[in-house]
Amino acid sequence: MSHGPSTQALSASATQRKIIHIDCDCFYAAVEMRDDPSLSRVPLAVGGDGGRGVLTTCNYQARAYGVRSAMPTAEARRLCPDLVIVPVNMARYREVSRQVMGFFRELTDLVEPLSLDEAFLDVSEVSEHKGSATLMARHLRQRVRDEVGITVSAGVAPNKFLAKIASDWDKPDGLFVIRPGDVAEFVAALPVEKLFGVGAVTAGKLHRMGISTCGDLRQQRPEVLVDAFGRQGYRLYEMAHGRDDRPVVISRDAKSVSVERTFAQDLPGRAACEALLPELALDLQQRLARKASEKAIHKLFIKIRYSDFSTHTLERVRDLSAVPQPEDYQPLLAELVQDSERPVRLLGLGVRFRNDRSPLQQLRLFD
Repeated sequence: MSHGPSTQALSASATQRKIIHIDCDCFYAAVEMRDDPSLSRVPLAVGGDGGRGVLTTCNYQARAYGVRSAMPTAEARRLCPDLVIVPVNMARYREVSRQVMGFFRELTDLVEPLSLDEAFLDVSEVSEHKGSATLMARHLRQRVRDEVGITVSAGVAPNKFLAKIASDWDKPDGLFVIRPGDVAEFVAALPVEKLFGVGAVTAGKLHRMGISTCGDLRQQRPEVLVDAFGRQGYRLYEMAHGRDDRPVVISRDAKSVSVERTFAQDLPGRAACEALLPELALDLQQRLARKASEKAIHKLFIKIRYSDFSTHTLERVRDLSAVPQPEDYQPLLAELVQDSERPVRLLGLGVRFRNDRSPLQQLRLFD
């Protein structure tokens, strides 16, 4: 098992992918601290400061008090009375994101951004830096630190699933490497809570089956897991063996594009959802610019999953000649969320495209 950076390259075989996942550390807060160094000495959060405000992110000093993203501002202030809260500045964060993503694309065309502050890179065919994914990750981390003034954490692994786990292993400002030969041992010890899609409910069900680690999961027959969890059961079985064949995706002929976010702590209701619409809409705009610049938008849709895991989606025809803005989703949110105080676990926004190929020229602004 690897416990930190290494200069050795991953397997050079043609069938062995080399994937890097890079995640900016407390991105919005990091940008604010970069631009105002005095903020780096205090517990800091970014978000709404009103009575019904919600935090978007916070620095590590604030996290030491228990403050978390998606937390109501009032609760955060109870935990940390000295918390400094600054408003969201999406234009600035977007510009920094473009600069960071630009560094990634100078190294490889195979870049799959997941949001403004994280991305997968497939560097399997890159010969720079001695062909070592570890050296590439080290180079990118140093470049972001030197030229942007923030820190990022990176994970290097043979697939996307493991690379994402690795990037979170040594946060903040860390680099963790999982070599192909170490996958079996590393994954066996992983708690099931580390697996993608395993929340409190699924983890509880697994624990009741006597399954606490991926090593335990491996002892189950796939059909038993499928019976218990449906299609997710087979996915759990594959992840427990460290397998993930998903490629890094840079474009596809999609019928729809969406973004969604699951919150570690439930949003307290509709007002909190409204506060996050600008951030989600910007993520959606960037994904549209990457994946569907020649498609005309025909419908907007919004997705909600409540704390009881009930999921609801609403879509409306809304032919647009420009990329959707947060205010375009407010009527859908108001119609879908009738109970303004009901806790929300997941919020998503999306668009569906017309069947024809008529171009949406305005999206070219985001190229």
